[in-house]
Amino acid sequence: MSTLSKTNKKRFDSSAQEVYLSLWRTYDRLRAIEDELFSTLDLTAQQYNVLRLLQAAAPDVVPTLQISSKMISRAPDITRMLDKLQEKELIERTRSDEDRRAVLVKITPKGTELLADLADKVKKTHVAQVGHLSVGEMRSLCELLARVRDPHEPDGSDWKPKS
Repeated sequence: MSTLSKTNKKRFDSSAQEVYLSLWRTYDRLRAIEDELFSTLDLTAQQYNVLRLLQAAAPDVVPTLQISSKMISRAPDITRMLDKLQEKELIERTRSDEDRRAVLVKITPKGTELLADLADKVKKTHVAQVGHLSVGEMRSLCELLARVRDPHEPDGSDWKPKS
């Protein structure tokens, strides 16, 4: 029986289950708002994430495996995702001269332009998602979420809380 939800005592097997399902539902509701934005551009949130990572690294190239490790959510088929971005001329891929197995990726001017065009729309989307919270509430929520993630983040992750 959940100790968190007094009105739904039989809905959840435990407080942990209620928290997990609440997180999952929240993700689903917030993702729907994000999907509405990106679907108009035939882009996914993960593709947008890749473009943002490449923009941050520009003008440097980034190895494919490094992109995968820095993404917000796992991308089981990074190659297919990069194929789609390359078809849209948003990225370029080359082979490393030192290690021909390594594929290096960089954002194109067209990709940079797309991100610039999206900047205000993405900000408005984030406001639609969480703008009803105060700055203090957002900070507290981020701190709690970091604590939840911490034992599950790999060492060296950019998302691992700094001690």
